[in-house]
Parts: sequence; structure tokens; C-alpha cells
Amino acid sequence: MSGEANRGGEPGGGGRGLQLERFRWWHIAEVLPIEADLFGVEQWSAAMFWNELANGHHYLVVTEGEALLGYAGLTAVAGEEAWVQNIAVRRSAQRRGVGRLLLRALLAEAARLRVRGTLLEVAADNAPAQKLYAAHGFEAIGVRRGYYQPRNTDALVMRRDEELIDG
Repeated sequence: MSGEANRGGEPGGGGRGLQLERFRWWHIAEVLPIEADLFGVEQWSAAMFWNELANGHHYLVVTEGEALLGYAGLTAVAGEEAWVQNIAVRRSAQRRGVGRLLLRALLAEAARLRVRGTLLEVAADNAPAQKLYAAHGFEAIGVRRGYYQPRNTDALVMRRDEELIDG
């Protein structure tokens, strides 16, 4: 998903603007400062990202020119369920459609795998992310108390049921 049209989050051709590509090992060093800024003591380590990539999970990055703006990951079992592992957007790139672009790409992968539902956890105090997820059909189904450690922040569990089309 690249090109100027992608500012709205839809797939497009090449060109300038936002570029969506596969998350590769060399992106790990670029995402760690974003993790530290956004998540502080709850940030993922390089080893956690290496593990996700080594296990073949579906991870993407969004770039603009040489700058990495955001990243996201999905764990899925074809025909079963998918879990959004993370969606993160550099503070300076927020409110530009990067998160929406990443979420839609993850949902497209879930649809390709014909999962029955997609789930995620989001910090209970992260209203902007919850609004994005709700706008894409996710509904709150529960709370995981003290899920994010060491801050002991609750996580809202959200689910989106997929409408499968035969064909």
C-alpha cells in the first residue's frame, strides 16, 4: 500500500507518500526508539521483534521517504482467529492515517486467511486507538486487569467478527 492515495489508508501504486512494506529484520533498530517513546517501560525488546519475525508472523512497516513512521503485526491461524499484536505510529506521524493504513492492511491479511474473528488488546486509557478500532468494527468484549506491566494498566479486549464470503 503505497502512493499518495494511501493517505486515506487504501492500497495504491508506487510513488511518493506513504509506503507499506513488509517488516524485515533491519527495521528492528528503527522501531526500538518508537517503542521506547510510545510505551516506555512496557516497550518490546529487539528479541521480541526477532521472535515475531522468526515465527513468520505478518508484520508491516509504513515509511515515507527514508523515515519509518509506524509498524504493526498480526498473528493468525488460517480459518481460526487472528490477533493484532501491535500497531504503533511515531508521534510526529500520528493523525495522518498511518495507523488506519496499518490496521486495514492487517485486516486484509486476516480476510485472506479467512479467519472467523480478529482480536486485540488496547490500553484502557488509550481512547484514540479504541476509536480507530471501533471505526473498523471492533467491539469491546472484556477487560484484562493489570495486563500491561509494570504499570499495571488494564487492557480492553476487542473483537471483530469477520463475514466470510464463499468463493
